[in-house]
Amino acid sequence: MAAINLGSSTSRKRARFHELEVAAVRPLTESAVEVTFAVPEELHDDFGYSAGQHLALRAMIDGHEVRRSYSICRPPTPGSISVAIKRDLGGRFSTWANAELQPGARIDVMVPQGTFTSALEQVDGAHVVGIAAGSGITPMMALAHEVLSRSSTSTFSLLFSNRSTLDVMFIEELADLKDRYPARLALHHVLSREQRAAPLMSGRIDEERLERILTELIRPESVDEWFLCGPFELVQLCRDVLEGKGVDPAHVRFELFTTGKPVDAGGDRGRPVQVDAGEETWTLDFTLDGQSTQVESPISARESILNAALRVRPDVPFACAGGVCGTCRAKVVSGSVSMTENYALEPDEIERGYVLTCQSHPKPDTMKLVVDYDV
Repeated sequence: MAAINLGSSTSRKRARFHELEVAAVRPLTESAVEVTFAVPEELHDDFGYSAGQHLALRAMIDGHEVRRSYSICRPPTPGSISVAIKRDLGGRFSTWANAELQPGARIDVMVPQGTFTSALEQVDGAHVVGIAAGSGITPMMALAHEVLSRSSTSTFSLLFSNRSTLDVMFIEELADLKDRYPARLALHHVLSREQRAAPLMSGRIDEERLERILTELIRPESVDEWFLCGPFELVQLCRDVLEGKGVDPAHVRFELFTTGKPVDAGGDRGRPVQVDAGEETWTLDFTLDGQSTQVESPISARESILNAALRVRPDVPFACAGGVCGTCRAKVVSGSVSMTENYALEPDEIERGYVLTCQSHPKPDTMKLVVDYDV
């Protein structure tokens, strides 16, 4: 998972890795597993989290450091924390996790991050809707648990799209949740490659089908908060349709697992950049863990802030390097930058000077950039 998060006041923790032991690896489907980590007592506070947040995992695979973010799939439980990992075609980390990761293994796990969380101060009488596709169900599991358990009058509607029944992750857990809250959980399975009794629930969720669902099953005017999680195309379709129906964007949270664009994180050292004598450069001065570090970057290299920082500080936080998860967030103290992509920061964060360093480059008139990862 790499993640897009909008619209919550969840406080951010310093993005630190801790080595945790894998307590269990449980198959969910033929191409997905649930991985549970044991959290020692001294790290309980560090690994406290809100439903909807994610973990960045770091492992050495075939001699290469690989980082990926995955959503937490269980309600908070002292002593353990779980994520679901679906195998992606060509995905190095997800393939390794599904095929080789075993209980007893120890890998680096970052403290929970992300703001794909509820902004509702209380949920009495609230109606919350989740729209998910494939592994987008992962954060919905924790969110649905939270909304339904916080109040006896809250309701949760889940629209869940998959190719077939065999592809449905957490199918038994969803059935158990429905049994526990039969009157307050509405569960709608949409299958694109399997015929269902209701024609509306058979086929891809396109604009026409979504319009019908929002007319016949889920009335937008009855909804207090929306959560969208899945591939870019589905999430964007839902946002556009909801906006067209007058839904306030401030009530819509969304998270992307991928933008569909390839990224090169450059490992834990950044891609190599050489500074030749006499070459025009810009200067990056950044603060991390109270320590200031400076590095020169050739203007011709078009190097991101993250890449420049990684060349001198391999402990600089990042996970997806694609503008999705928000792990590399930092505040620009001095200078001006442009961001290529932003699927993680909220509008108010941008107004306060925060940027995604993996997507940020100094503007042409900025020769010195001062960035703070600690604020």
